[in-house]
Amino acid sequence: MTNQIDRNGLTPKFWEKKPLKTLSQREWEALCDGCGKCCLNKLEDEDSGEVALTRVACRLLDDQSCQCAHYETRHSFIPECIVLKPENLDTHAYWMPQTCAYRRLWEGKSLPDWHPLVTGDPDSVHRAGVSVRGMTVSEFDTPLEEWEDYIIEEPV
Repeated sequence: MTNQIDRNGLTPKFWEKKPLKTLSQREWEALCDGCGKCCLNKLEDEDSGEVALTRVACRLLDDQSCQCAHYETRHSFIPECIVLKPENLDTHAYWMPQTCAYRRLWEGKSLPDWHPLVTGDPDSVHRAGVSVRGMTVSEFDTPLEEWEDYIIEEPV
């Protein structure tokens, strides 16, 4: 399966040497581990602010590649899809998956040893069992009132 994230020719361990706000667009995109968890629908507790991931996937998520089927044009289909950037990470990090590289680096943590930038292998995220490959259900087939039945514990 082809991975859409281009990590070729980047400076080794650039994420350890540069602040997030100074990364190039290509470096920023390369931080994505390709797990697909950011494309899962989430439930947020109104009182505590706690966010729970569900196995209910965005309609554009390809369950096998864990990639957006229409990444470049996703806003035509899902206008509310977030474009994560260094400038808005502080307002979105709280709902990002605990294993997410953007969130981890924002929290001052390192990349996990299974991350494709560490291993050099885009499939390492799947082999480590961290991706949502093969575990999602469709948001079209799952009524909102049933989403609680699909909450998953983090980290996956």
